[in-house]
Amino acid sequence: MARAKFSAKPLSLLFISSALQFLLLVHVASAAAVAVGGRWQLLRRSIGISAMHTQLLRNDRVVMFDLTDFGPSNISLSGGKCRHSPNDGASKVDCTAHSVEYDVVSNRVRPLTIRSNTWCSSGSVAPDGTLIQTGGFGDGERRVRMFSPCRKNKYCDWKEIENGLVVRRWYASNHVLSDGRQIIVGGRGQFSFEFYPKTKDPNVYSLPFLAQTNDLGTENNLYPFVFLNVDGNVFIFANNRAILLDHGNNTVVKTYPTIPGGDPRSYPSTGSAVLLPLKNLEALNVEAEVLVCGGATRGAYELALKNTFVKALNTCARIKITDPNPKWEIETMPRERVMGDMTLLPNGHVLLINGGYSGTAAWECGREPVFAPDLYRPDNPLGFRSESQKQTSIPRMYHSTAVLLRDGRVLVGGSNPHRYYNFTGVLFPTDLSLEAFSPSYLDQEFSNLRPKIIAPKSQSKIKYDTKLKLRFTVSDEVKSPVKVTMVYPSFATHSFSMNQRVLFLDNVKFTTRSKTARKTTYGVEVKTPRSANVAPPGYYMMFVVNQHIPSKGVWVRLL
Repeated sequence: MARAKFSAKPLSLLFISSALQFLLLVHVASAAAVAVGGRWQLLRRSIGISAMHTQLLRNDRVVMFDLTDFGPSNISLSGGKCRHSPNDGASKVDCTAHSVEYDVVSNRVRPLTIRSNTWCSSGSVAPDGTLIQTGGFGDGERRVRMFSPCRKNKYCDWKEIENGLVVRRWYASNHVLSDGRQIIVGGRGQFSFEFYPKTKDPNVYSLPFLAQTNDLGTENNLYPFVFLNVDGNVFIFANNRAILLDHGNNTVVKTYPTIPGGDPRSYPSTGSAVLLPLKNLEALNVEAEVLVCGGATRGAYELALKNTFVKALNTCARIKITDPNPKWEIETMPRERVMGDMTLLPNGHVLLINGGYSGTAAWECGREPVFAPDLYRPDNPLGFRSESQKQTSIPRMYHSTAVLLRDGRVLVGGSNPHRYYNFTGVLFPTDLSLEAFSPSYLDQEFSNLRPKIIAPKSQSKIKYDTKLKLRFTVSDEVKSPVKVTMVYPSFATHSFSMNQRVLFLDNVKFTTRSKTARKTTYGVEVKTPRSANVAPPGYYMMFVVNQHIPSKGVWVRLL
């Protein structure tokens, strides 16, 4: 069961009398501890594989995969295909799939053919909508794999480039840059980065920071948290420290302070991190903040290997990475959480979901599942940001994922804390199911406030630094300023959603209004992002948000 806690911060943060402030703090703290929002839906009892890696594509289909040397899965390859791998310790010949495509609209799954080992790999969606997926283990360590969204009534599948990477990348992180390329950072034993596609020499660039953050024996620098900053440089967090990298010149332009307490937050200590929603995009200096939550105490991984499972961290650390003199702000979460996923919602809130109360990532190293998500509201005062949500009944431990869907739900799958497909005789059996968590903004009571976008149409192309006209309907009249947001679809694996990004567009101006007996139609005009540093080119989900209630999104392509 969830054991929620809440930490109130200094009363001087709020501009009310001390007595009223105390009462308010007690009331909000209690509400945060017991509040239960949202609802769960079991979509499929089995998709045939464990959703270790997950990516939503622009056709509302989700590509998921685990690893190929895991033994036979529960879904067969189509057409009698088989994978022959003499070095595979589980199955020399495997006629089952280890990747599937899930159709959100029809709730159907079809097997995909992946030929190389994707274990602990990375990826992101290119500007044209193609999933570029890199690295892995064994025969997959230097692979580049591509999956282009299917056209109507067509059946697409993976394409692979055998030596698309210069060096082996296992536990690396990817991010789309302002020029549309991907930067691929780190990996086990790789203190370097490279780009895809290749545009110039040298092909591999040394990054000593990754060696400096490597704890011998635990490697707490794996799956580093990587974000494109608003100045075009790349923020890289590993272990308990971060830098700002000028990737074009391979120069560290800023070194950030160590997180207070010094505990590691990246794999295998495995907290999670997001770039908080970007706002005021027309400002001369756009501000950017990073939030890192959960993780494990130093030494917890070694203890877990000896069957001693230490309580996870119950703190978040937040830093404004664009400040001249940035400092970490520490706040307490409602509960301890390791191996949790952080998913940005279209209204700018953050969902913390999945994971455990104790232990670390890696096989057999996690304990005490956290069944309850937590909702984090970044704009609330310190001490008033977190609220517990409704629990699931399915443990989502190591190798779980969560991604935002266009309809506002969060797709949740995975959990495989053991080698191979172990369904019985273990503490946490391999889980092949798929769930959806619906935040409370999807509750029926808010249906009158929920906008419906009628223009632009889905798949529309939009340009940088231009005025964009939107039309939407609402059953009830709009009583507060609406917001327009854009969300870049993320590649989720190992508690980190790569490329995750939310933008609040500027200058939302009402242009038209017409009313019928059942609904009101509004026209608004917004300014699109002016820079690819703020918003890399590619496909985004665009939402209209009315009083924190988002519409369904429409796909737009920013060019």
